[in-house]
Amino acid sequence: MLKKLRTPLFLALLIPALLALTDFLTPIDHVFWNVRHKLNQHQANGSTVIVELESDSDHPDSDTVAAPRLARVLEQLRPQMPYRVYVDAPVKYGTDAAGDRLLAETIRSFGSGVSLVVRGQTVGSLGHTFTLRDFRMPPKALSDVAPIVVSVWNGNFIDYAVSSPYSVNIAGRDYPTFAASLAGKYSGLQDTFEPDFLVEPDTIPKVGERMLLSGSYTPGLLTGRTIVVTQSQNVPTIGYYGKGRIHPLAVDIAGASGLAKPISLSLGQLPLLIISWLLIRAGSRADSRKSKFTLHALAVFAPFVFAPALQLIGVTVDTGAALLSLMIYGVARAWQLRVRRVQHTSTSGLPNLLALSAQPLEVGRDVIVAVIGRYEEILATLPRDLHGECARQIARRLSVGSGIETIFNGEGGHFAWTEEARPLEMQLNHLEGLRALFSAPLQIGTYTFDTNIHFGLDRNEGLDAQTRVNSALASANDALSSGRSVELFEAERLAEASWELSLHARIDEGLRNGEIWLAYQSQWDMRLGHACGAEALIRWNHPTRGPIAPDAFILQAERAGRIDALTYWVVDEAITAALALNAAGQRFQMSINLSAQMVDKPSLVSNFAEIVRRRNIDARLLTIEITETSSVRNRPAAVQNLSQLRAMGFRLSIDDFGTGEASLAYLADLPSDELKLDRRFVSRLLTHDRERSIISATIGLAHALGQTVVAEGIEDDATYRALVELGCDVGQGYYLGRPQAFPEFCQGLLKMGQRRFGFV
Repeated sequence: MLKKLRTPLFLALLIPALLALTDFLTPIDHVFWNVRHKLNQHQANGSTVIVELESDSDHPDSDTVAAPRLARVLEQLRPQMPYRVYVDAPVKYGTDAAGDRLLAETIRSFGSGVSLVVRGQTVGSLGHTFTLRDFRMPPKALSDVAPIVVSVWNGNFIDYAVSSPYSVNIAGRDYPTFAASLAGKYSGLQDTFEPDFLVEPDTIPKVGERMLLSGSYTPGLLTGRTIVVTQSQNVPTIGYYGKGRIHPLAVDIAGASGLAKPISLSLGQLPLLIISWLLIRAGSRADSRKSKFTLHALAVFAPFVFAPALQLIGVTVDTGAALLSLMIYGVARAWQLRVRRVQHTSTSGLPNLLALSAQPLEVGRDVIVAVIGRYEEILATLPRDLHGECARQIARRLSVGSGIETIFNGEGGHFAWTEEARPLEMQLNHLEGLRALFSAPLQIGTYTFDTNIHFGLDRNEGLDAQTRVNSALASANDALSSGRSVELFEAERLAEASWELSLHARIDEGLRNGEIWLAYQSQWDMRLGHACGAEALIRWNHPTRGPIAPDAFILQAERAGRIDALTYWVVDEAITAALALNAAGQRFQMSINLSAQMVDKPSLVSNFAEIVRRRNIDARLLTIEITETSSVRNRPAAVQNLSQLRAMGFRLSIDDFGTGEASLAYLADLPSDELKLDRRFVSRLLTHDRERSIISATIGLAHALGQTVVAEGIEDDATYRALVELGCDVGQGYYLGRPQAFPEFCQGLLKMGQRRFGFV
């Protein structure tokens, strides 16, 4: 179920549906409606005419109009027999008693035909409760002779008008809103209504004050119409879709136009979201490409067709959720197609193992992976433009021999497919027959190659495709390394294989949450008898598997290509410890292990140089220990890198000297500073004369070459004293100190009397 919910189709429904419950979709709706109204507005119907008062020359910044002046304007209007008059201007009342009486008498002479408009001081939000502080109410002398209507608008996140209530309760009294009064409609299907922003504000008829007083306007323009007497100066503007911020009177007139439509109803985000999503869903399930295109095109155009069409009859549907749904689905599908095209296709043009892992496996089928021995050497011999042809020829042989049309190509010469499960013995014979097909050499251009092929077989039905492909892949690699023709992945190996195949991700998690940490084991100057350094040793305490041996996960990290990141993390942590230990001024050496897989990499020297520069540490305080030299693929490059590191100041140590290839040949190639005697020699020092002689000779050889000798694995006092007698320089082992976390390591130094190093 969770996997299904992560598909593009369901993400395109769930995310917009959840966001529809919040205000996060408002910006999308704002852009849509702003563009829509900017492109298609119509003229006002002319039923409302604005009489615009001019700025007072004596008080140009005043936001009120003198009572006598307003009385003159109303007197001029009365003979024109308007349908109704609204005074949308605060009156300067109480300073001119005669003028106040004149205004009151003039308003009274209209009967009930004059109303006073009181505007809210701010734009509200949906559900906002208005109080007297939000309005500049007229004096009682005027409100007694003319009813009051209020202009209030709910706004979006940038104060664009979106809706208005039909009435507002202020101090226990209900007042109709201006737009509702203009439309003569005081209730509806909902508590609020929305403006008709299709009205072009510039087409609303206007008459200036001077024109009115002089009579220089179109005769009959004011007769039978609703007149709004207003002033434009010092009035806070409000957002109007398609026009920007303008005088709020235009929004009131647009609100009245909206109420004049057959319906005044807002349906929110969900209707268009559901319509668009159902069209997307139908398109995603359609069989033909033409049907898919048609349905998806309808889904795209639905918000741009339905929303404007419904708006014409007074029904508003928000488009944000539908548009977001289309965007999410489009981006997710484009990403899926890119992944399939890029990640699911190998350089040969064949589908790769990821493509096989992504598809469901039918019941009763085996997963087979073939691996070509020395495949990388074959590619190294071929020109680059023939690499794809090489893979395709191998795939054709496998396709012919197995009768399977689609062969999947992975990196490193891996080829995979699924077949109908046969009895095991029959299946093994079949794979031996496939192997015989490769007894004939490959002919790639002018190049001829003998091939050696091995197979991995997974028969664990009921598991997911990726696990089975990885199982067969691991079996093929085991077959190649062991020289067997076929390796069967047994069911009991699955649990451990799952751990190993996902180890690199687990390592990343372990580094983040502190499961992977550094322990420090002291190294002792055997001539002076005190600690002179430490070796940083990586540890992993897994919450369910417990402590994991370093060799186990370091090997897997090398295979997974994560050893570089792990090593540089160790270096950074060890430098932090080294800086702390050397802060008192006494020299304390810090040893760090370097994987043989890294020593020949071109970026090694520059990365170490950057770390030293960034951490501002003397490179001479750091010793780099190199071991498992048989794993070094490019010895000349490794020697060059290590020589450069030594020239930068790093000390170099040959770890486990005397085992593997850590021998005289490597000692001759590498300009090292230190040899570490392997613990297998040290543990037999007291009981075997031969090992004693080897240790003595090695110490003498190292000193002759100017090298320091470090003995590992010192477990008791007798071994320690014997090594002192043989002239060993530095000792390390449980007798001298176990690996410990840094705080415990420092406490251990304190207990051993390291006062000369300044640790107290």
